[in-house]
Amino acid sequence: MPAARVAPAADTEPSADTASPTGVAPPTRGFLAKATLVTAVLSIAGALLGLGRDQALAHLFGAGTETDAFLVAWTVPEVAATLLIEDGMAFVLVPAFSLAVARRARGTGADPVRALVASTLPRLALAFVAVAALLMAGAPYLVAALAPGLPDPGLAVDCTRLTATCVLSFGLAGYCSAALRAHRRFLAPAAIYVAYNTGIITAMFVLGDRWGVRSAAVGVALGGCLMVAAQAPSLVRQLFGRRQSAPEAEATAAQDPSPLDGPEATKATQVAEVTDSPAAPSVKHSVELALIAPVLMFALCRQSQVLIERFLASTLPSGAISHLNYAQKVAQIPMTLSLMLCTVTFPVLAQALAEGDTERARTRVERDVAVASCMVLLGAAAVFACAPQIIQLLFQRGAFTAQDTAATATVMRVYSVGLLGHTLVGALVRTYFSAGRPTWYPLAAMTAGIIATSWIGAGTVEAWGVRGIAAANAIGITVTAALLLSGMGERRSVPIRTRRVVHELSKPVRAAVCAAVAGAFCASRVDSPELALAAGGLTVTVVYVLLLRVLGVQAVAPAFRTALRSVTRRLPHVRFR
Repeated sequence: MPAARVAPAADTEPSADTASPTGVAPPTRGFLAKATLVTAVLSIAGALLGLGRDQALAHLFGAGTETDAFLVAWTVPEVAATLLIEDGMAFVLVPAFSLAVARRARGTGADPVRALVASTLPRLALAFVAVAALLMAGAPYLVAALAPGLPDPGLAVDCTRLTATCVLSFGLAGYCSAALRAHRRFLAPAAIYVAYNTGIITAMFVLGDRWGVRSAAVGVALGGCLMVAAQAPSLVRQLFGRRQSAPEAEATAAQDPSPLDGPEATKATQVAEVTDSPAAPSVKHSVELALIAPVLMFALCRQSQVLIERFLASTLPSGAISHLNYAQKVAQIPMTLSLMLCTVTFPVLAQALAEGDTERARTRVERDVAVASCMVLLGAAAVFACAPQIIQLLFQRGAFTAQDTAATATVMRVYSVGLLGHTLVGALVRTYFSAGRPTWYPLAAMTAGIIATSWIGAGTVEAWGVRGIAAANAIGITVTAALLLSGMGERRSVPIRTRRVVHELSKPVRAAVCAAVAGAFCASRVDSPELALAAGGLTVTVVYVLLLRVLGVQAVAPAFRTALRSVTRRLPHVRFR
């Protein structure tokens, strides 16, 4: 995402020719808005296809032994996506490619971008192949560790060996995404999950009758290949297309600012400063390791919540893992939508921190937390109120029975309690990793949440089953959110006014509780699931909005007006090949 210049006014941006204290040219408003808009649209499309993928899985295979086995194997692509596409690869490769692109623009010597690819891609590809082969060979041991109580481990082993291929395909997809973003190409990287879910859905319907749930694992392998294919043509054009002359490169640089912000921008600057010194390789390595290691460890720790859930659910009757999976995927949709606002404003926060504008950063964080919380709490209230109707309309067909609907809806209501915690973690952790210096506090907070999840889940799973596991997830992530909120400070992150933020958060929480109760009451009085969903959803929305006004919550409307203005203006200077 391009870095954004922070002006003193809350919702204004400077002109393109304003200099930045950090030396990073500010983006045009249109560049940032269009990049965000296209990314958001394709992300939503990928999420909807992901929902369609889950619907197809439920329709074809229900919620039983087969789907439990596949979802254990699904752990591999979930972890691989976090490390190779979303976090690890981006923090390692985007700064390196950006530096190479800048050197290419100066037009001196051999093409540094091609040299970087030649020196890194073969080694990384070999490492990906080795890890994939190791996972295939050790699949029986991995399944036994992840789900020791699984009734059909052989099926899970077969699926795991198929999904292990995504280590190579996801690694290459993440490599392509990093390189393209460094070249300011956003369309292809944003479309990868559309291609991925299309491959899984196609494989299930084409091969499902013959191969059963193994067809979904084949779809993971196919979808990973499609992720690479969606980006390869654009990357080839950047590597082997016509190179710009120096004047052309300077003109391009003036129009299109650096896509780095926060720790990536700081890291790239540090790397550039030490490149000419004799100790450059070691310094560069230490800077990268110091900034990347906390991010990777935090991502792995957060991902372990899913591993804990499946480990505990494997001892329950068949279908427990599937009920957890379906409920979690649907319940997290409001969280995903609410965090898109934080994605849009992330460059503003990162640049404010880079320029030392603490007041601007604090205002931005407090506003984002308020708006994102209001949005996710509306979704959480709707999920709680209409959970049975949502699951029935989305999944109850084919092999997915009414009993599966009842079990999944119960779990989804419990999950909805933790949606605010998930959103706060996503909104707050970016402030810790935007400061351009290593910090281990988010990992410590996430570790505390994981310990709470493990202990509570282990203590309640026997008595409460999947509801106890979902409750442990909600409590654990809430503990992490509380620690991140209380740990905001000058030394670690942004010194926000914590008491004020907590007080403001209490208002939409109260409104959401009342709206959820009213919506559930209205939905339960209607027999038709379609009409019940409409009645419950309308009741939740009306009650929630009215209570927000009564309680004096003012953060939402200005933010929506600002977002609307930013995406409806003319948006020049962006290339999306």
